[in-house]
Amino acid sequence: MRTRFSNEERSRILEDWKQSGKTMWSYAKEKGIIPQTFTRWVKLAKESKQIFVEVQAQKSQYVLQQQEILIEKGELKIHVPLSVWKEHSSIIFNGLKAAP
Repeated sequence: MRTRFSNEERSRILEDWKQSGKTMWSYAKEKGIIPQTFTRWVKLAKESKQIFVEVQAQKSQYVLQQQEILIEKGELKIHVPLSVWKEHSSIIFNGLKAAP
């Protein structure tokens, strides 16, 4: 059994497992991974998804336009007056986390 996997390898393995429809235990055994280790990877992946939100640069832009800020995330466009932005930017960012 292998003992070390890079973060990229873990991500690929976890994605493959999700697509496989197998239990964590059977998938880990099949791939030569210690089942307890694999269970820990799954737990850590779930915890990290609750903390971080990935925003890709090509999908999101923050552009200053006159007296407002334009936020673009994919098809979503939000015009925010600067006065609102200064006081409520953290609330706006939290709302963007939930947007597709």
